[in-house]
Amino acid sequence: MENVSVNKSFDGWHKQYSHRSSVLNCEMRFAIYLPPQASNGEKVPVLYWLSGLTCTDENFMQKAGAQALAAELGIAIVAPDTSPRGDDVADDEGYDLGKGAGFYVNATQVPWSRHYQMYDYVVDELPKLIESMFPVSDKRSIAGHSMGGHGALVIALRNSDAYQSVSAFSPISNPINCPWGKKAFTAYLGRDTKAWSDYDASVLMRQATSFVPALVDQGDGDNFMVEQLKPEMLEAAASVSGYPLTLNIREGYDHSYYFISSYIENHLRFHAEHLKK
Repeated sequence: MENVSVNKSFDGWHKQYSHRSSVLNCEMRFAIYLPPQASNGEKVPVLYWLSGLTCTDENFMQKAGAQALAAELGIAIVAPDTSPRGDDVADDEGYDLGKGAGFYVNATQVPWSRHYQMYDYVVDELPKLIESMFPVSDKRSIAGHSMGGHGALVIALRNSDAYQSVSAFSPISNPINCPWGKKAFTAYLGRDTKAWSDYDASVLMRQATSFVPALVDQGDGDNFMVEQLKPEMLEAAASVSGYPLTLNIREGYDHSYYFISSYIENHLRFHAEHLKK
């Protein structure tokens, strides 16, 4: 690994690293916030944060205002990039496919399959790297925003034994039935829509038999809510399976980091409660 940057923050440390990913076949970058407890010989739990379309590892760390409370609670935060990067990595002219838009799936279609294995990267490769290189425990939770909210929910639902809790802001809740999801899944997974259901939180939650406590916040002033995000589908799925989902519709809030920073304390305290069990 190469240390790209270091910044002290609330007596902890924000660090960026690059490393060669064998899963993604390219150089990847991630950010980690290590709270002060990690410098005092304590192994701290980890919250993985997955960002949305067009984002990198920097958006959440710079805009969400999470470090102060993470320092208080003794939680590390890890933010990976949202897709593979590099000159030889396949891309698309649209913002919603290709670089910055990995959708946290394992692509099966050429040319995407050579690099776009973001599901395996987040579930397997990155946690193994983090747990081997930093003073953290194997206690994990996961959260995200928009495309990253989709990724967080899907990963927790498919790996209920690996995460203590999951949360999302404005997640793409039913991607098999929205324009963003249909475009990405057709490209990455092909036209056989049966494969798409493995990456749809509403489908997985409806079928769930093992549960990870889930918290979702959605702003009713979000321009993407009706066409792209479909929180009502997630709520309906939870009612079928009895899933422990808390879904809050927040009046007036939009899709931006103004929304995330307004409620990030709720999410961090939610995760802290479950990480300490």
